[in-house]
Amino acid sequence: MTTPFPFTAVVGQDDLRLALLLNAVSPAVGGVLVRGEKGTAKSTAVRALSALMPEVPVVPGCRFSCDPDSPDPRCPDGPHEPGAGTCRAARMVELPVGASEDRLVGALDIERALAEGVKAFEPGLLADAHRGILYVDEVNLLHDHLVDLLLDAAAMGASYVEREGVSVRHAARFLLVGTMNPEEGELRPQLLDRFGLTVEVAASREPEQRVEVVRRRLAYDDDPVAFAARWADEEAAVRRRIAAARELLPSVRLGDGALRQIAATCAAFEVDGMRADIVMARTATALAAWAGRTDVLAEDVRQAALLALPHRRRRNPFDAPGLDEDKLDETLEEFSGSEDDDPDPDPGPDGPGGGGGQPPQSGDGPQGGADPAASAEPGEPGEGGQPQASGAGEQAPVRAFEPFRTKVLSVPGVGQGAAGRRSRARTEQGRTTGARRPRGALGKLHLAATVQAAAPHQRARGRSGAGLVVRRDDLRQAVREGREGNLVLFVVDASGSMAARQRMGAVKGAVLSLLLDAYQRRDKVGLVTFRGSAADVALPPTSSVDAAAARLESLPTGGRTPLAAGLLKAHEVLRVERLRDPARRALVVVVTDGRATGGPEPVALAGRAARLFAAEGVASVVVDCESGPVRLGLAGQLAGELGGTAVTLDELRADSIAGLVRDVQGTSRKVA
Repeated sequence: MTTPFPFTAVVGQDDLRLALLLNAVSPAVGGVLVRGEKGTAKSTAVRALSALMPEVPVVPGCRFSCDPDSPDPRCPDGPHEPGAGTCRAARMVELPVGASEDRLVGALDIERALAEGVKAFEPGLLADAHRGILYVDEVNLLHDHLVDLLLDAAAMGASYVEREGVSVRHAARFLLVGTMNPEEGELRPQLLDRFGLTVEVAASREPEQRVEVVRRRLAYDDDPVAFAARWADEEAAVRRRIAAARELLPSVRLGDGALRQIAATCAAFEVDGMRADIVMARTATALAAWAGRTDVLAEDVRQAALLALPHRRRRNPFDAPGLDEDKLDETLEEFSGSEDDDPDPDPGPDGPGGGGGQPPQSGDGPQGGADPAASAEPGEPGEGGQPQASGAGEQAPVRAFEPFRTKVLSVPGVGQGAAGRRSRARTEQGRTTGARRPRGALGKLHLAATVQAAAPHQRARGRSGAGLVVRRDDLRQAVREGREGNLVLFVVDASGSMAARQRMGAVKGAVLSLLLDAYQRRDKVGLVTFRGSAADVALPPTSSVDAAAARLESLPTGGRTPLAAGLLKAHEVLRVERLRDPARRALVVVVTDGRATGGPEPVALAGRAARLFAAEGVASVVVDCESGPVRLGLAGQLAGELGGTAVTLDELRADSIAGLVRDVQGTSRKVA
């Protein structure tokens, strides 16, 4: 068994350690979401927490960790009689991102269930994590159907496994801890709200602290056992403090004054629902118990707000998490001074987070958006209605217009990519469209097809009773059709012909709208821009629409229009991405007025580059940005070369009359 890195040996990351310790004191807080860049000890700290958790009394031989003092009456291994149990260490169960549904919730032996009526159940990870820790690394990359199962289990405290009328239920109450790198995409709002606390972590910029991190890590790698022994006393002290805080927790008094501060803070920051109020109350109470006090102070409420509210204030994926601390202090001051607060409570012992802990540092750096003053241009290009000269110099970035709800763009045919919400695909979830023999472990059983396959063989198999004699070869798996996520690759013209202030603002607003749509439909996105004499991959394919929006906001414009270079660069991006993820189909969105300038025969070269996409059956849409009373129709010609569809900025809006989905899917030249 591998010796874990000691929790107390983690350098810095005070907010992360405090959030984890508060959940160890009071699991009702609701778990922790740890957001941050790679290499910041996120996983190390979470794995080290399990060694500090108090032991768990369990019923001997129960696979579902029933409490001997109050066993689950519906436990599949039950019924259990109340009595003496055994103690074991609290488990930390890791959920792999690529886990199957059966691995998470468990599986029934369908063959025995049909033939014998026996509920032969193999527990999954939710059963293993009951009364322990469920850890999901890269939780933002978890498949949607697994997210749904986690939400159900977290909400109900139980897991249900159902297969064609046969069901098993068992308790599943666990501390949910997730880690994620925001650059790889955000979480669904429903799962985000299920985490009680969130912490932003980043690597220290202090040389001395970085030296200490390296020193400790090298010492641990050289001899894990000896390194852990050096920290044994500190680990034991924290373990005792957790146990003492748990004993003190029921005695902590949450006065009306603190409750009013909590309610006023949640109202002031306009968080949705009441879960934030409840989580703040539980966190403030745990902070007081951790500090050894029986009264909740204003500093506990403030610390609880900084841990529990930032991730609940996001209104769309482009909103940066965080709180305005000045506004928080003003709200707490306005609702302070209640008569039932103890003016001079026991300050409690010092330690990580003692006395409410240090407020988490927001970690907010300069935002990707341009400064309003920076977007002011020295002169409006294209005066007199004429387009700017193609050789014009670079213009400062222009802010995007407000995003809007867009028409649905989808790839024709039926794919087999990762589950999402854009194009039709064969998935594990969705409506049943047929049946097939299972490949490997049986997934969703198609009962009618299974019975039909077994029925002709009943006499030969010697059937004599009421039960159906079913063999493994008779089993049929349901073929289901749902929706997949695609790779939406934006190819954006940033040349001088697009540089007029109002025009580029509208273009950026349209792309931002499509990015928001891509977030909601669980797509990967990429961004290729072209201007001057070359094209650049502004953002390689990623699940983070935040990163794409930041790159778009700071995009400069100006110069000639190397349309062919942009298309060829996009073609290369698709070729590489197809090797990495062959099942994910692509949708190319070209945002341009269709002009091509610079170099010999730019129009002909752009046409040849466009025909590469048509030959490979890549789904494409051209967003026509041409404006003015006289239109050349170049974007429509480009769409014809691509084998795709052209739409104007106005037609892109969901409330426009144009039937965009029908147009895109009606192109017979594309393949699934």
